[in-house]
Amino acid sequence: MNDPKLKIKQKLFALCHSFIEERIATAKTAIEMAQNSANEETKSSAGDKYETGRAMAQLEIEKGTVQLSEALKQKQVLDQMPPAIETSTVRLGSLVYTNEENYYLSIPAGKMEIDAITYYAISSASPIGAMLMGQGPGTSFTFNKKEIVIEKIV
Repeated sequence: MNDPKLKIKQKLFALCHSFIEERIATAKTAIEMAQNSANEETKSSAGDKYETGRAMAQLEIEKGTVQLSEALKQKQVLDQMPPAIETSTVRLGSLVYTNEENYYLSIPAGKMEIDAITYYAISSASPIGAMLMGQGPGTSFTFNKKEIVIEKIV
């Protein structure tokens, strides 16, 4: 793999993977802390204060579980992405250069910078991602009142 653009694509994939692993770890830690808090409430409290503390801990556990579930779904998307090959149309895993911004169709990991160039890791379900999917170089469309032209797809 000598193509520098494919190497950038691999770096973006690695950054997305790190991003999602961090989200998974954060969600697991939040669940564990909430569970420990609930267990402490059991040991030290009685009455209404106990019930309120347990309910709040349970809400935190549920919130963490939802976040973990979402992060695991996004990890699954990354794990199923095609290898770093050039394509003629935008699909999951494509690196898309436009006249406005550069997009990496993967997971919604946001702004990333490689070699002083900004890329946006976005989901194919995002508004701009949905407009890019299936399009080829030279295709143009309007997004947020701006004319966007696909210049290159890697």
